[in-house]
Parts: sequence; C-alpha cells; structure tokens
Amino acid sequence: MSVEKKVKITNETGLHARPASKFVQKAGGFNSEIIAILNDREVNAKSILGILSLGASKGKEIILKAEGTDEEMAIKELVNYLEVELPKEE
Repeated sequence: MSVEKKVKITNETGLHARPASKFVQKAGGFNSEIIAILNDREVNAKSILGILSLGASKGKEIILKAEGTDEEMAIKELVNYLEVELPKEE
C-alpha cells in the first residue's frame, strides 16, 4: 500500500536549487521510497538532480507518492513543506 497526494507549487520561484535541496533533505529523513511525479515523469524525491529535472515552477502540480513504514508521515511533512513552509521562506 502507498500514500499519494497532489500538491500545487505556489511559491514564486518553484522548486529551484535551494528549496529543492531542502525538500530532498526532508525526503531523505524517511525510510519510505518517495517518488515525485510531474507530467507523467517520475523521479526519486530523495535525489536533488531528480527533483531539479522536474522543472516544477509556480502553478505546476506534482504528485508525491510514498511507500514504506513511514509513508503517511513522509507525505504529510513534504506536503506541509511545499504548501506552508516554502511560501513563507520567500
């Protein structure tokens, strides 16, 4: 079983280098396998190159999918980062 959630990128600069780095750091703190999907392209959410290659700019919606022992907490924290923390950082 896995947990999945769609998130809209709302900050002005999207997931560029610094936010992508923080996102990957947070994802790396979980044991679950975490995937980010944008326009049918799936990348490992624990890979900075993968996240940057998505080109997730403002207004785009990404799907986060986690599978593992801490899947629910992983999705909850990553969605919170993208929806709440990231817009405050700008």
